[in-house]
Amino acid sequence: MRLRELLRDLSILHTNVDLDTEITGVSYDSRQTRPGDLFVAVRGFESDGHRFIPMAFSKGAAAVLCEEPPAEGAYVQIADCRLGLALASRSFFGYPAKEMTMIGLTGTNGKTTTSYLVRHMLEKELGAKVGLIGTNGIMIGDESLHSERTTPESYELQKLFRQMADAGCTHVVMEVSSHSLALERVAGIEYDVGLFTNLTQDHLDFHGTMEAYAEAKRKLFSQCRIGVLNRDDPWCGFMLKGATCSVLDYSTESNAAGLVAKDVRLSASGVRFAAVYGHELALCRLAIPGMFSVYNALGVLGVGLTLGLTLQQAADALSSAKGVKGRVETVPTDGDYAILIDYAHTPDALENVLKTLRDVTRGRLIAVFGCGGDRDKAKRPMMGAIAAEYADIAIVTSDNPRTEEPEEIIREILEGMKDKHGHTKVICDRIEAIHWAIDNARSGDVILLAGKGHEDYQIVGHEKHHMDEREIVADYLRERKRT
Repeated sequence: MRLRELLRDLSILHTNVDLDTEITGVSYDSRQTRPGDLFVAVRGFESDGHRFIPMAFSKGAAAVLCEEPPAEGAYVQIADCRLGLALASRSFFGYPAKEMTMIGLTGTNGKTTTSYLVRHMLEKELGAKVGLIGTNGIMIGDESLHSERTTPESYELQKLFRQMADAGCTHVVMEVSSHSLALERVAGIEYDVGLFTNLTQDHLDFHGTMEAYAEAKRKLFSQCRIGVLNRDDPWCGFMLKGATCSVLDYSTESNAAGLVAKDVRLSASGVRFAAVYGHELALCRLAIPGMFSVYNALGVLGVGLTLGLTLQQAADALSSAKGVKGRVETVPTDGDYAILIDYAHTPDALENVLKTLRDVTRGRLIAVFGCGGDRDKAKRPMMGAIAAEYADIAIVTSDNPRTEEPEEIIREILEGMKDKHGHTKVICDRIEAIHWAIDNARSGDVILLAGKGHEDYQIVGHEKHHMDEREIVADYLRERKRT
């Protein structure tokens, strides 16, 4: 591909290279650069790609895309290399997103569950082959791939789109994280539908304020054709400021919304409600308990409606949907007590799942939870207070401590648990904490393992260690049986 074709969507400030130069690849990691590549010098948080321009040239880069011209070598100067990487990658892979129906989901909670439900709906009602990108990983139809991030870097993202399109995918359902929006990973993608679930505190270590966090999220609604938004969320109005899309909102509280849930029934086995859209009415069932499931279901129905399904078709699809790994996931036990695994790692998510379980627990509600290191510290005492309020026993333990001391993270969680009536226990080792919860479970108790969800690892320092809570429970139950 000629360089001018690769950079057709970018505003060039200055260049010393012939734009008819043939480019054979794009790279942003100098270690991966190959002869003929365009190396993009992206400024990161730990290192600046401009420092590695000499290494990229030594690896055979044909030119570099940069914000500051190098002392020597062929370069193209632009204002923003993150944007440049996204748009150049899009060009390099031939605008693959344009070949599929693109559905982007953003919000703090509910994205993963909703994405799987939308995928199920599209497969069942449209016979679609769906590409899925999100926290639980990547799927191309039935093929599963691993992913380090909720939303991959723009080059990997465009490469994935090309793989999906070439594999015959007709639709892509993807979680669009606030990081990806702020860091231009999804720049240049035109979504057919953008969905907003809700906004509660998370990622303030990166964004700084809730306003900045919301500002990143709402960028999606200037990149989509139709927006489907949760009208009941306090941030909904903020999301719509500057939006360029048409809007379908949903609600359980306001009849003024385009899609409304009425006669909501909650039970331990799931939710049921009547969905109303104009003159259409359909009974909707979803086998995932909790009021948050009503909102997730409404979001899915809204996406279905914008893609041409009838309300009844979308509701029928939800009625046959199963749960999602790590989202109120039931784990087998050896007695009359229950163990559930949930990804709840924000104050709102933890409160939602604990309130849901509180309503269906015959015995005691035991919460095993912690908070991640190197992440938003402000939410730690908040989560401690929530666990102490709703759980009969709150076991504070380690999550992914990363480079922080687990004991210090726990100390900050405990600050929010002072003067609370619930019983609090500290067991720093997460495996020991799970063992203790099992050993002390009584008939009718519910044990919630919160925070890890689908993850099968624990991050200590900069290293990942295998840790799958399903395996921990199963192994310990077998060990108890032997003894």
